[in-house]
Amino acid sequence: MSTMLEDPVTQNQPSHGTRLQAETTAARLHIRWPGTRKSLSRDQKLQAAGAFDADSRTLSAAKRLFDTSHPSFRAVSAIKTKAGALWKGMTLPYIEPGVRLLRRGDVSEFDDRMIVIQVELSEAVDELDLSFAELVDQARNQLGHLFDPADYPDSVSDLFGITWDFPSVTPPAYLRTVNPELYEQECQRVKAKFAEAVELAEQTFAEELSQLVGHLAERLSGSVDGKPKVFRDSAIANLNEFFGRFQHLNIGSNDDLNQLVENARQVITGVDPQDLRDRSSLRERVARSLTEVETSLDELMTDRPRRNIIRGPR
Repeated sequence: MSTMLEDPVTQNQPSHGTRLQAETTAARLHIRWPGTRKSLSRDQKLQAAGAFDADSRTLSAAKRLFDTSHPSFRAVSAIKTKAGALWKGMTLPYIEPGVRLLRRGDVSEFDDRMIVIQVELSEAVDELDLSFAELVDQARNQLGHLFDPADYPDSVSDLFGITWDFPSVTPPAYLRTVNPELYEQECQRVKAKFAEAVELAEQTFAEELSQLVGHLAERLSGSVDGKPKVFRDSAIANLNEFFGRFQHLNIGSNDDLNQLVENARQVITGVDPQDLRDRSSLRERVARSLTEVETSLDELMTDRPRRNIIRGPR
């Protein structure tokens, strides 16, 4: 009875988790943001409950401190969204809450771009500060007896902030000397975490691609009131952005996923959004091909059940 031996080349290759650990560093984003709502006081809840003859203990009520749709506040919020999108767009998910994995070669670019965003936030907060008295006056008129001047600072300049750091996710080196056995246990624990991070990255990529191709396939299929469904150019732009990000961040750990991404890329390569609107045969062909990719992705994710390792924001 013969036994198949492992290829010595493959046997000596580092695991995908080990490669991921060697090629990335942890990146964490910190956002300081003031609350825009405040719970009503006990007396205010009693008064509100009385209006409905309700038990105040069953009532949850809050007041909006100011108009968050004001242009100056929306400008600040847009920068917050931009920072989060950059952090997520340049990194892979990790299993510790609030931590993601950044390729080491991207650290300088990430840091430079975050500094620009930090400056943009400072400038936008200065503009908000100039408008804040107006927002407080508006709140005084809108809240009536619920208005409390103590809820509002003289300035909001110190209430907003975006910072980032690169926390260590490896055992401290001193532990090797202090307690070698414990150090080895910690190394194995970290190794297991990165192995899970590989699966989490695969899962995240597969789910995102499934959503993107599924959305575009749905918009290209069928009709509404006898007319083709409307779709935005961004549906294709988002897919192309995904392909670029996948190519840069993917560590090649899943051949099936790699092939499905390539299949989807080939389907829309060279496809112009206007041609899809003008040519029904092209719409049908692209929709059919994307649906096949989506089905295969669903099967891939079913074969590898979703791991319950996502805890907190990623």
